[in-house]
Amino acid sequence: MVKAVVGANWGDEGKGKITDTLAERADIVIRFQGGANAGHTIVNSYGKFALHTLPSGVFHQNVMNIIGNGVALNIPILMKELSSITEKGVPAPRLMVSDRCQVVMPYHILFDQCEEERLGGKSFGSTKSGIAPFYSDKFAKIGWQVSELFEDDDWLMEKIERISVQKDILLTHLYGKEPLDKAALLETLHSYRDQIAPYVGDVSLYLDQAVREDKTILLEGQLGTMKDPDHGIYPMVTSSSTLAAYGAIGAGLPPYAIRQVVVVNKAYSSAVGAGEFTSEIFGEEAEELRRRGGDGGEYGATTGRPRRVGWYDCVASAYGCRLQGATDVAFTVLDVLGYLDEIPVCVAYDIDGRVTKDFPVTRDLVRAKPVYKVLPGWKCGIRGIRKFEDLPENCRRYVEFIEEQIGYPITMVSNGPGRNEIILRESPLKK
Repeated sequence: MVKAVVGANWGDEGKGKITDTLAERADIVIRFQGGANAGHTIVNSYGKFALHTLPSGVFHQNVMNIIGNGVALNIPILMKELSSITEKGVPAPRLMVSDRCQVVMPYHILFDQCEEERLGGKSFGSTKSGIAPFYSDKFAKIGWQVSELFEDDDWLMEKIERISVQKDILLTHLYGKEPLDKAALLETLHSYRDQIAPYVGDVSLYLDQAVREDKTILLEGQLGTMKDPDHGIYPMVTSSSTLAAYGAIGAGLPPYAIRQVVVVNKAYSSAVGAGEFTSEIFGEEAEELRRRGGDGGEYGATTGRPRRVGWYDCVASAYGCRLQGATDVAFTVLDVLGYLDEIPVCVAYDIDGRVTKDFPVTRDLVRAKPVYKVLPGWKCGIRGIRKFEDLPENCRRYVEFIEEQIGYPITMVSNGPGRNEIILRESPLKK
């Protein structure tokens, strides 16, 4: 059975923990899109980890961890992550990298940095990880596929020369930088080849056999619906599709193979980077939520930047779940809200005097104002509780109210950062 674990909102929903938990009963965990521009934080018996490229199944020895063809593969970061987990006592994970995956080159990162610098105050809030230039090259057909790293030097140098013609014009005339060092690029390709060689395989063929054998496969998404380039808050989006549907393409599976879509959704809202965020809060109220939130505060796992925070947004979450095709919703960090007397929930948008529950295009979203319903808080800690019916009444009502508003079944409730701090729930919406 193939399951996808994806985000409902802007990312940072807690997908890593949910994937790590589900991986205990999985055979394969596969990253299918995105790169090292966002991270998944996981807390387990080995410690606390922020993964950027490795799939979240690396802490389970029974799992084959796969980096699919849809990923922007930064090979040095991958190698650094492998070392970082084994240095903390994690046994070396089983790992396969698709021979059709493409590689983030040093000049992708350089171009990302140069463009953000050029845009100044009008930048897209990039993490400067090279993601947009990488995907631009991929679709311009001048990217580097992992399989190409094993070509001979004459072939590699011919491609370097061809790419450099384009890159050098931009570097020298637009950004005022030095042209690319072609000899250094060839050495980089050699280094990347040697580092990745032990892990390269035909992933789509491997997955085809796994599906035939009815293995449990988890597709691990990065970021969330709001960052999808087609259906998100364009142009403040990422450069690869963040939707579960893309899992079939980014992994090399038939679309009908995906049978369950677990959409991860925070009990409040958070986001890293620029873009529309209707229920965002500011000042001391925001700082208090940011300080208490997540696991050790709401700060980006990749950048360390303070996350923007806000109240739960039913409009954005219902839209996010719909686009993802949610069969189940995993509701995370509910324990964080226990300090509040009252909890505002955004139930609709007011756009120029028109109240709507339908998520609009960015042009209209810019003018949207949140319409709030205020719910009573439960004013106590809930960590350690294992049954939904044992949660405080107002806490249960908060979950039930949001489930009713978004229209998708909340079947998992996370009440702490640990792997075992998840409450399984029978939802009345689950058919």
